[in-house]
Amino acid sequence: MIHGPSLGIGAVIASIVIIGIFFGFNGITNESELVIEPTTKQIGPAKITMNTFYGNGSPILGNSDAKVTLVEFGDYQCHFCNVFFHSTEDKILQQYVETGKVKMIFKDYTIIGPDSINASHGAHCAGEQGLFWEYHDVLYSNWTGENNGWASSENLLKFAQEIELDTNQWSECMNNGTYSDIILASNNDAKTLELTGTPAFFIIGPDGQVSKLFGAQPFETFENIIENELER
Repeated sequence: MIHGPSLGIGAVIASIVIIGIFFGFNGITNESELVIEPTTKQIGPAKITMNTFYGNGSPILGNSDAKVTLVEFGDYQCHFCNVFFHSTEDKILQQYVETGKVKMIFKDYTIIGPDSINASHGAHCAGEQGLFWEYHDVLYSNWTGENNGWASSENLLKFAQEIELDTNQWSECMNNGTYSDIILASNNDAKTLELTGTPAFFIIGPDGQVSKLFGAQPFETFENIIENELER
């Protein structure tokens, strides 16, 4: 259920040093245990840190003090990201985010085409006006495929108008490429995590345990992991 063109993308993470807070990747993928290190300047192989999950992403959706964090790496042109948005995300919002149990973060993994990058820019520029998640939603609500023009510059402007952004401020942000570095850094975070497609999800519990899910998994899969983490 992973976007096909992205298969094979991702760098190998070498020698993860055991220092700091313990994180284990588990759940659906049964990945071997990994360790999260304090964020420091590294020379050599990239290390997974807390910032790998929390940095270079969207504003938090939900209660910032929620016990559980759900991080999605996605591409706005991705078919299965759109499937997740329409079939699963709303249930997670209703049951966990709106009740203060889970907070969500969206991180860019723009692997499909130039319109993916432009769409991500649009969302971040909307975030300057406090409407990141509204723009995120309008993007997925208008999805019609991959690299077929639905996320053109003209349409992105229409989406900004649709959610009543100050389009002059938004357009200046877009023209300046204000969030280019953030989007690139988020892509690098995805590669550090060896992601090979979108969507990819990380559910982080109160004790730092991490479960990784790939693809548009059904709500029940997320529910089982979240409920287990809430009981810790």
